[in-house]
Order: sequence, then structure tokens, then C-alpha cells
Amino acid sequence: MIHVILFRPEKPLNTGNIMRTCMAVKAKLHIIGPISFSLAEKDLKRAGLDYIESLDYTYYENIEEFNKNHRNINIFYISRYGDKVYSSADFSDSINDIYVMFGRESTGIPHDILRANMDRVLRLPMVPNARSLNLSNCVAIVVYEILRQQNFNDLSTSEAIKGENFLEKELDKS
Repeated sequence: MIHVILFRPEKPLNTGNIMRTCMAVKAKLHIIGPISFSLAEKDLKRAGLDYIESLDYTYYENIEEFNKNHRNINIFYISRYGDKVYSSADFSDSINDIYVMFGRESTGIPHDILRANMDRVLRLPMVPNARSLNLSNCVAIVVYEILRQQNFNDLSTSEAIKGENFLEKELDKS
């Protein structure tokens, strides 16, 4: 299972988008607080739509609570300070859980956490003068790379709600 960890997210719209992505790919979301918004806010729900009700997520008051509940796990950290590109990591193991942490929109993951784990700090390539990408976009990019390496494990690769070949059948009706 993929585990997305958000370290003290600041924007409810980003968090809502990430919740929607996690639900759509059956990833577990871990939110580490404290956070400056309510998980019941309308902005969060608007971005996450009705998917939030089906989401598997846990909120932790702080990093210490998260660490206490998740000992001996291997976490990948996404940061502009990483020297390895996210797509160079081997995420192909679909048996063991994969944990990926993303930092705050304004400050990222604390530098002491990154320094202690430099062998697992990954970056998304961008032009040299760009400081960052949108948090929810970063989560989607990395999660879908993990899924791609796992051959989209158990995810539908064709239209399931309206049926396969929906567009062709729609044309036949007109």
C-alpha cells in the first residue's frame, strides 16, 4: 500500500485535492499536525468532493505521535534539497508498504529530518530558479510514478463508471 504523509499542510484546498487523489488510488493518507485549518472546512470538502468519506486517513497531533505509531518504516522524503530524482527510486515492490512524506507549502519538511535521511530524499526536477511546485501536484506526480512502477496495481485502466468504449457507443447513438 502507498502511504502519503503530509507534514503540517497549510492549505485546505491542497489537502482536499490530495485526499481525493489518495482515495482514487487506494492510498492511505497520514496528516501530521498541528494544522491551521479544520479537516471539516468547506474548502477542503469542495476540493475533495464526496471522496473524503471513503478515504482512509489518520490525523496525528505532531511528528512525535506519528513516529510513535510508525516505528521502523522506510520513508521517502520529497524535497527540493534531494539529489536523486523521484523516478530513479525503485517503487516496484507492491507487497511492502511505501511511505512518502511531503512538507509544508511554505517551508517543506524540516531540515533536521531531511539531513538524517539524505539517502531517501528525492526531488522533482524543475528549472533552477523555481523554488517549488504545487503540493497537490507533487503528491500526484510521485504517487502515479509509484503506481506506474507497480503496473497500476488493481486500478481500473478503462472507463468503469460509464462502461468500456463509452465514447464509441455514444457516437453510435447519434
